[in-house]
Amino acid sequence: MLLLNSTYFGKYASLPMGWLFMALLLAIEVVVMSKALANAYFVSRVAVAALISNVVSGIAGAYTSIAINGGRMLTVWLPWVSSREVNTENEEELLSFFLYFALAFVFTVIIELIVNSLFLKKHYEFSPVMRATTIANVVSFMVGSMALYSYSFTFFD
Repeated sequence: MLLLNSTYFGKYASLPMGWLFMALLLAIEVVVMSKALANAYFVSRVAVAALISNVVSGIAGAYTSIAINGGRMLTVWLPWVSSREVNTENEEELLSFFLYFALAFVFTVIIELIVNSLFLKKHYEFSPVMRATTIANVVSFMVGSMALYSYSFTFFD
């Protein structure tokens, strides 16, 4: 399995369509967090916290990826691969991929939770921020993963 050699997301993230995709996922997180914390579709302080936490998480992901795989950016944090890298019929490869993806998700939530709680602590208690951050990331990861993996396993085969 060439999981650490995948460069799809690193390339995609640097293109205008990649920025648009990431902006859409951020908008989803803002709406979900705003609804969870204030029962509104948009709360500016939540939007600012979500933007900053996603930037921090993205930078952490980029540098973690570079450190782990020798220079390829964003291939570890969001391991966007196709069937060229992961044989979906091989249970061991599929399990490794899911474990890898789950770890990236957990680290993303931890980083975003720390940043969100720092920025929102004057207005919300920790527990609701933790719940909102987790739910927002579950939703954005599901939407993002479905979009990316549907595309990559359809068009990169």
